[in-house]
Amino acid sequence: GTVFAVAALAYRYTLWIARPPTWRYFRAGWANFFSWRNFTRYMLLIPKAWWTDLLAQTFILKRSRQRWIMHMCIFWGVILSLAVTVPLALGWIRFTLVPPDMYRAWFFGFPVLTFPIAAGTGFAIYHILDFTSVLLLVGLAIALWRRITDAGLLLIQRFGFDLVPLILLAAIAITGLALTASSAWWGGRFYWFISLTHQVIVVLWLLSIPFGKFFHIIERPASIGVTLYQTVNQDLDHYDARVQSGTASGTANESLCKRCGQQLPSQQFIQDLKGVLNDLGQEYDLGGDRGTMQDYCPACKRILRGEAYYQLMGKRFL
Repeated sequence: GTVFAVAALAYRYTLWIARPPTWRYFRAGWANFFSWRNFTRYMLLIPKAWWTDLLAQTFILKRSRQRWIMHMCIFWGVILSLAVTVPLALGWIRFTLVPPDMYRAWFFGFPVLTFPIAAGTGFAIYHILDFTSVLLLVGLAIALWRRITDAGLLLIQRFGFDLVPLILLAAIAITGLALTASSAWWGGRFYWFISLTHQVIVVLWLLSIPFGKFFHIIERPASIGVTLYQTVNQDLDHYDARVQSGTASGTANESLCKRCGQQLPSQQFIQDLKGVLNDLGQEYDLGGDRGTMQDYCPACKRILRGEAYYQLMGKRFL
């Protein structure tokens, strides 16, 4: 199941990265990352982006504290669970008994820790997956509550895309806790059945990642490249230096709206947007010296569109 999931992820990621907009961001992000000039100027940007976009996800906190808590619980519940189960499943981490009452942890064949079985350290290590399961269930409970009470979400949610991944994660956490309950309180009863059920659900969840809501876990790290791209190209000093050195044509005024003079996104962004639309076979040339629709701010685009409708329809437009 893991092999098929990895193959499906590679296939899905390849399709996603090959899309014209994604590929341009991906290529520009890596080009900016490997630029020595950008490294010296933005060396703190990448660690900050890792913190704000991935580890702490502070951009969600600005929207809603409840959503932030939900995302943190689900994110760290999944990540910490995978950080434990994957090395154990692949044999990177193992434990051996050191008579009479000690355990030794091995990492890639090297002893790293010896601890008493009955001590707090041993209890924490044995039950770390129980802790991550509880953390995950807290996040899933908030997510499911929002899904059944938020009118806006009820209108647009899809059962297979939005709810099934949450249900699968909840089933994984519950069956994982049931394994501990079987060992600790039920004398091993139902352990084989619970274990088999747990394994099947895990495989189903892994296979669903490339085609469901949780594929954004794989996509999210690429947002750091987008952040770097946007920051570099919005730096006016950086843009002016490119213009003066002859690596960009025209003047810095080209990043202003042709109609009202309002500041537009960076000139590089405008050029990339035109390139993406060209790759998709979409042309928005207005003719003459008016340029393209991408050379105008959103307000002026609406005005131009209204003027075109009025010119076409005349008084019927009113």
